[in-house]
Amino acid sequence: MYCLNVWLTVKDAANVETIRKLLAEQVRLSRAEPGCLRFEAYHSEADPRRFLLVERWAQKADWETHRTAKAVQEIYIPKVLPLVDREPHVSQLVE
Repeated sequence: MYCLNVWLTVKDAANVETIRKLLAEQVRLSRAEPGCLRFEAYHSEADPRRFLLVERWAQKADWETHRTAKAVQEIYIPKVLPLVDREPHVSQLVE
């Protein structure tokens, strides 16, 4: 399993609702991709400018394919990334 958690901080609070809507669409598309075990976006109640993406892929290759898919190429890269600071954390699930 390949696990990735990404903290996103919206640079301008005026864009929070835009990011929320874009991430909802990204989640919907990503969940339909082969090898996606879990793809969730959380909006922080403590800091409204913060979002957390939680991704679980069957294999790293599935995540690499995801990076070429519509959710990333048409939503995340061109529309989300310019409006946020990104902190990715490749992680291991503790069981």
